[in-house]
Amino acid sequence: MDAKTAILARAREAISRSQQGRPVREIPRDYIRVGADAPGSEPVVTDMIEKLEDYSAKVVQASKDAAILDGIDELLGEARTVVVPAGLPAAYKEAAARNGRKVVEDSREQQIPTLELNEIDAVVTCSRVGVSLSGTICLDGEPDQGRRAITLVPDKHVIVLEREMIMPTVPQAVDVLGRHPTRPMTWIAGPSATSDIELVRVNGVHGPRNLGVVIAH
Repeated sequence: MDAKTAILARAREAISRSQQGRPVREIPRDYIRVGADAPGSEPVVTDMIEKLEDYSAKVVQASKDAAILDGIDELLGEARTVVVPAGLPAAYKEAAARNGRKVVEDSREQQIPTLELNEIDAVVTCSRVGVSLSGTICLDGEPDQGRRAITLVPDKHVIVLEREMIMPTVPQAVDVLGRHPTRPMTWIAGPSATSDIELVRVNGVHGPRNLGVVIAH
């Protein structure tokens, strides 16, 4: 019997026992959902920035709409081509198009082929929620965030993260995502990086090599 067959057999056995009315121990769900500080508070934002910068991400704080647009432009830097989800705010698209950049839109109805995405320098998206404890940013595939493919193929990802959506703990963020559990979720903790067997760090293997975050107040 191979491993797959053995695993499936055990799963069927467990389901059968459950259907026969045998007691199943309830899984505890008493996760800590209250951090020392409130979501979006100064300590939480500071912690988030420290974690992101520790991951080699670039962070810009923006307290006004104009500053958000300037932050997007700054983080895109020398990128010449940018893909954006169709639902991204129009002002963000205009900021991405500054300095002569070519901006193309992607949607589920009109998808850019993966090979063409590979030729695009950067992507700009919004986000759903962040976790200061781990420096993680979560996307859930809504129109202002787009398909997972556009956030994985280009070399640079610029994300707009709303300050009030930065949670101190993972369970708090999961509660937000759990309101729409069927949405496709992507959890991002810094630029893509891995190490080979000799512990040589390689960037960009599983996603963008460069991550920029605009924290919008």
